[in-house]
Amino acid sequence: MHDALEPTREPDWVLSHEGYNVLTESAVESRFAFGNGFLGMRAARSISRGPTWVSWLGYSRWASWPRCYVAGLFDVPNIEPPVPALVPVADWSRLRILLDGEPLLARKGEVRVRTLDMRRGLLLSDWTHRTPAGIVAKGRELRLLSLADRATGLQLLQLSLDRDGVEVRIEASFALAGLGMEPIRLEPDLGAWRLEGTGKGVAMTGVTTLRLDGERLTPDRPFSLRWLWRWRSVAGQVAELDRLVAVARADAPGDDPSPAAAAALARGASLGWRKVLAAHEGAWDARWAASDIVIEGDDDLQQALRFAVYHLTSAVNPEDERVSIGARALTGDAYLGHVFWDTEIYLLPFYTAVWPEAARALLMYRFHTLPGARAKAAQLGFRGALYAWESADTGVETTPERVVGGDGALVDILTGRMEHHISADIAHAVWQYWRATGDDDFFLRAGAEILLETARFWASRAVPEADGGRHIRHVIGPDEYHEDVDDNAFTNVMARWNIRRGLEAIDLLRARWPDHAAALREKLALGDTELEDWRDAVARIVTGFDPTTGIYEQFAGFHALEPLDLSAYADRSEPIDVVIGRERTQRSQVVKQADVVALIALLPEEFPGGTAEKNFRHYEARCAHGSSLSVGMHARVAARLGHAEMALRFRQTPATDLDLDPSSAGGVRIAGLGSLWQAVMLGFVGLDLMGDTLRIDPRLPRQWRSLSFRVCWRGRSVAVRIAGATVEATLVEGEAMEMRIGAATRNLTAGVPLQVSL
Repeated sequence: MHDALEPTREPDWVLSHEGYNVLTESAVESRFAFGNGFLGMRAARSISRGPTWVSWLGYSRWASWPRCYVAGLFDVPNIEPPVPALVPVADWSRLRILLDGEPLLARKGEVRVRTLDMRRGLLLSDWTHRTPAGIVAKGRELRLLSLADRATGLQLLQLSLDRDGVEVRIEASFALAGLGMEPIRLEPDLGAWRLEGTGKGVAMTGVTTLRLDGERLTPDRPFSLRWLWRWRSVAGQVAELDRLVAVARADAPGDDPSPAAAAALARGASLGWRKVLAAHEGAWDARWAASDIVIEGDDDLQQALRFAVYHLTSAVNPEDERVSIGARALTGDAYLGHVFWDTEIYLLPFYTAVWPEAARALLMYRFHTLPGARAKAAQLGFRGALYAWESADTGVETTPERVVGGDGALVDILTGRMEHHISADIAHAVWQYWRATGDDDFFLRAGAEILLETARFWASRAVPEADGGRHIRHVIGPDEYHEDVDDNAFTNVMARWNIRRGLEAIDLLRARWPDHAAALREKLALGDTELEDWRDAVARIVTGFDPTTGIYEQFAGFHALEPLDLSAYADRSEPIDVVIGRERTQRSQVVKQADVVALIALLPEEFPGGTAEKNFRHYEARCAHGSSLSVGMHARVAARLGHAEMALRFRQTPATDLDLDPSSAGGVRIAGLGSLWQAVMLGFVGLDLMGDTLRIDPRLPRQWRSLSFRVCWRGRSVAVRIAGATVEATLVEGEAMEMRIGAATRNLTAGVPLQVSL
């Protein structure tokens, strides 16, 4: 067990935190969270008495928030507003240690180091504790959620004392399940619960052993899922505990998840903890081989990128197309586990490029929730599919209509009613995935229908008016500082693009799969008259582009608002809307996050000549970056425009999680981490997966000596190393292909390195 508890030696692969501080503990728990896309767990101390409530400078908050999540396990809890929320399950890693009857608790006498081993995908703890009686206890711990068998979790513990004769008691248990979970089975090694609202079920089972000097001790079993051992210490003697657990989810009311959990535990038990660990490490080896980015010349960014890729890998489950990734993944309670546009715009490019199976599963979630999107569009008086701004498991809109503000007053939440660009965002991700993978089965089963139904929505949403244009009024764009605006450029241009792709999808289906085209058109009742209306919408949608200046007006009337010099507020520590007030913010030309700039990133073809530079400069000066989604997108665009130093200044994207900002207590900002990957790969590298050939167009910072990565493209795997003005590309797997590097197009054959001078 000793070797298993040793972290990876290379410093770029590990993050460590020493000590315990009630003000930052929740942020540490988010930062060091671990998971596998089915299960997620915060890095709370396992030897603990549960959540700790603290008060500081008049504010009260939880210092520690232990949580274990199961993806897709949503219910409507007894909270306000009453919207679906991800329900935590029993924390299976809890341990209670008593020495001569006194429990080990966090005290000044404790020295604790937690280490996130990103290379191996696990959490390590190393601690020394001196009790008031002077007993010194030393412990080392490992916890993981298996990437090889996603139902499985593993915990290892070593414990030793410095004196003889101490009465030692260790209790290993499953903590209480979340509120609203009705127990349906409680057996010695298994518990099963049903959610009171949705009827979904979850089962958890485990087996735990403890050995002294290699000899197994028999535990007492006073309650379900609880093991208790007692013995007298011998100085230096090592106690070793291993706990294997398994979890299963049942979505249909009445289904019993217990057999699936028992089968998963049996798989793990037949292997033993060493092979479970080895299989998990092997699965992480495979993921890192596909997704690691190696930068020579920027150690800080290297570690930040690995932190991003670690959490992106931990967040997704390619085996389950009924779930997606929430705004904080499975690392915290913020946003109640809801899925936003973040997934398609900020996360999908990573998965499409390095893990296409995961990207497909996430898009299939949107296909399965298409009925909810159709229902929302119809409810608002439109045709086609309008996806929920906040989505849980069914696709029904879960954005609360109002919440209680900090002053106790009710605040209307308009995003669920007006932030409609999400339908075009999802369509963009569908098209990007299909172009990058050539996955025709997905296109025929799901992708084409999503494209057509979202295009249909936009054609009905863009209303012809007397001025000859078609307008999209009463919306919220990505810049959420300005609500209920007309003709938001991002929304309208993305809508037009979406309709174009819908028309292109029809033409593709007719040409390649005519029978499928006929069947789908019949299913959707999509006639020629409606398609002609789509063409009219493409021709007449108002975009806000001014040909005399080359600038898109962010929305109708934006340039008539009060200019605001953001440099005068450069030293602020609060968001700009807090500093100057909400009303002045709404009256000002200040942007919350990338809006037109995001459009430059997603649809660069809409910015010919120097218009991309003009629009970027115009809006970069007006953006207050009031969202973690913003700086990574700005960095991506700055890098593509050749502003490497500016792009590097934007790389603070993951800093709020790496630097333990207390506001990250609700979980890591997974979309911000995805945008960091985009800034490097879609920005500096210039990776383009949407053409007829794989393309890169590198524009690296001068201080980077080299950059290496792998990428998937239409069933192939390509390894690339960029060093100075030289690019070396090797087809690692798959059939021969063409690749465009800068302005040169070359042939790649398996195993033969190709060198190109830029």
